[in-house]
Amino acid sequence: MEKKRQQKIKQTIRKTYGKIALEESSKGACCAPGCCSSASPAQAAVGVGYNADELGSVPQASVLGVGCGAPVKFADLQEGETVVDLGSGAGIDVFLSANSVGRSGRVIGIDMTEEMLDRARTNEKKGGYANVEFRRGDIEERIPVDGSSADVVISNCVINLTTDKARTFKEIYRILKSGGRMVISDLVADSKKGSIDLDMWSSCIDGALPRGDYLGSIRKAGFKEISVLEERRFIDEEHEKGRKITSIVVRAVK
Repeated sequence: MEKKRQQKIKQTIRKTYGKIALEESSKGACCAPGCCSSASPAQAAVGVGYNADELGSVPQASVLGVGCGAPVKFADLQEGETVVDLGSGAGIDVFLSANSVGRSGRVIGIDMTEEMLDRARTNEKKGGYANVEFRRGDIEERIPVDGSSADVVISNCVINLTTDKARTFKEIYRILKSGGRMVISDLVADSKKGSIDLDMWSSCIDGALPRGDYLGSIRKAGFKEISVLEERRFIDEEHEKGRKITSIVVRAVK
């Protein structure tokens, strides 16, 4: 993809999610069925797999209902582990992870939208988290984390927003320790997208790769033991003019 188009896509994403971060409700263009319905952010989160009781354990302002899955549920986090959340938004998965890894663990949230980082840091302070940090970064350029330093990398419906998924997976591979694991929720399609609409890319639709290409990018980055842990229909063919969009949870090991 040409550089100018890439920059336009990133500008649109920053604008879209910056606006969501400043709103009390996350209705509008975003990666969740609840964004297009009357569901509350918490209801939308439960709809894609989050546990209602666990949602009550994190700052409520971190629950935006903009994901397509619940990666923490599949990550098998252990006390003392270092976790990196890519596209951390208002911090929901960071705080859930922090509860699991305990005080001896560490969770780093990465986001490229200043408004989201501000909201996440406010949530961090209100929640009194001592094992959490938020950093600004573009995950397809360079993730601002040292190489071979993370036990686990998680992400919720964010990698499909990138314009170079192969490069993103290589960056994830770089920051993971040997034997470290990646557990991500994301969207894939059954066919390639023809023309691209910037708003639909920001809604996680037009940037969704065909399933085989997506998993192939993970394999080319060097990952082993690649498995799809969960799969569910996300958008029907009628809405997408014949293109099937599916939500999957993928696990892979360095």
